Order: sequence, then C-alpha cells, then structure tokens
Amino acid sequence: MTYCVGLRLNRGLVMMSDTRTNAGVDNISVFKKMFTWEAEGERSITLMTAGNLATTQALVSLLSERAKPVEERGAPSILVAPSMFQIARLIGATLREVIADQSGQSGQEADSPFAATLILAGQVRGSDPRLFMIYPEGNFVEASKDTPFFQIGETKYGKPILVRAYDPEMSFEDAVKLLMLSFDSTIKANLSVDLPLDLHLYETDTFRHGQLRRIERGDPYFEMISSSWGEALREAFQSLPPYSLD
Repeated sequence: MTYCVGLRLNRGLVMMSDTRTNAGVDNISVFKKMFTWEAEGERSITLMTAGNLATTQALVSLLSERAKPVEERGAPSILVAPSMFQIARLIGATLREVIADQSGQSGQEADSPFAATLILAGQVRGSDPRLFMIYPEGNFVEASKDTPFFQIGETKYGKPILVRAYDPEMSFEDAVKLLMLSFDSTIKANLSVDLPLDLHLYETDTFRHGQLRRIERGDPYFEMISSSWGEALREAFQSLPPYSLD
C-alpha cells in the first residue's frame, strides 16, 4: 500500500508521498513514488503513483523515455503536450497501454492486480497550476474549489485532518505541517505506510521545480509534530465535558 496527497493552494501546489511498498515483519521495501519532469521556464510536472509496482515503474520509464529530445523519441511527450489537460490525457493513455501489456488484456478494471492510480500536478506556461487524479482505466478528474486536494493509496486515516484544517490561503509552511499530520495519522494506523516521505513544493508561475525534499526517519520536525499532536489531542479530549449516564 502507499499514501500520496496533492494539495492545490492559492500559492501553488504541494505534494507528498511515502516510500513503503511492502509491509511485514521481515518484508519491508522502499521505492520512490514521486517523479518529476521539467522544462525550466516553460513547465513543471509531478506524478505520484499508487498500485502495482511493476505497472507504475513501467509507466514512469515509458514517460521518461518519451520525454527525451525529439530525435530520440518515437511517441508523444509530456514535455511538449500543450496543456496539463493534454498531459493528463497522455498519461492516462500510457497507463492503459501499460496495464494492457502487463495483463495481456485490452480492458482494465480498477480491482485488477495490475491496476494503478495516479496524482498529476503541475503547470504549463499559458495556464494555471492544475491537479488531476488519474484512474486505472485512464480517465481522470481535476481538482476544483469543491475538491481542492486528492489522496491515493491508504486514504481514510489521513483525510479527517485535511478536511478540517485545509485552507487555500495557507502558506507552504502550514501546508507541509498539515500534510505531516495527515501522514502521521496514517502511519500510526497502518503498517503499510511509513517514512521516508518525499515532498515537492511548486510555486505558481515559476515554471520550474520548487523545493524537492526527502523527510527521513528520525527527522526532528516530523517527530516533534507527531508527539505534539498526540499530546494536543489528549488535552483536547480531556477538556471536553464528560458524557452523563443519568
């Protein structure tokens, strides 16, 4: 399992993903799930993946191969598609292609063992930053004012804090703090999600990657956030009036 979140803010886009793919007493693997492409001054693209590892690795390899210089590629590229919408269409079609190749079938189902779900974020010069969720079938939906963030993977434990605390006006610093709380809740509830975490902050109209950072196990700020949040929840619980049995 995995956990990835993309937030759309007025200031830009914030993306975070974990790196655990297998979980068990003696079977833990770490794989990157956040991938970026850039044509500085023209576009920045971030993709986060959840699902079958062979599918997602093949997808990213194909996208990277096709993003090579024109003379080296033989298929449409996410680095030349004219808009984020067209990039989402291209990635969705490539995902269908990879799943069909993996499964040996022309159709895909969301519950297929070869399925994968993606979060696509970025900006192409001439349009606003955009955020999409792409499904195994290759179709997709875009974030909006009503749905300003997307989650994939193990979503249920980290969603309540996002719903309650998200604000499109928040700073990048507060957004990172919010995502850390969401990931901390998920990590504590599910063994299949864990650090290290990958983070990308993209600021509107920069058309280049922003801060790309890995939050390792033992990170002082993450540990402080985790322990302080636990204490704050206990204090809030104790401050509520008791239930009456009378």
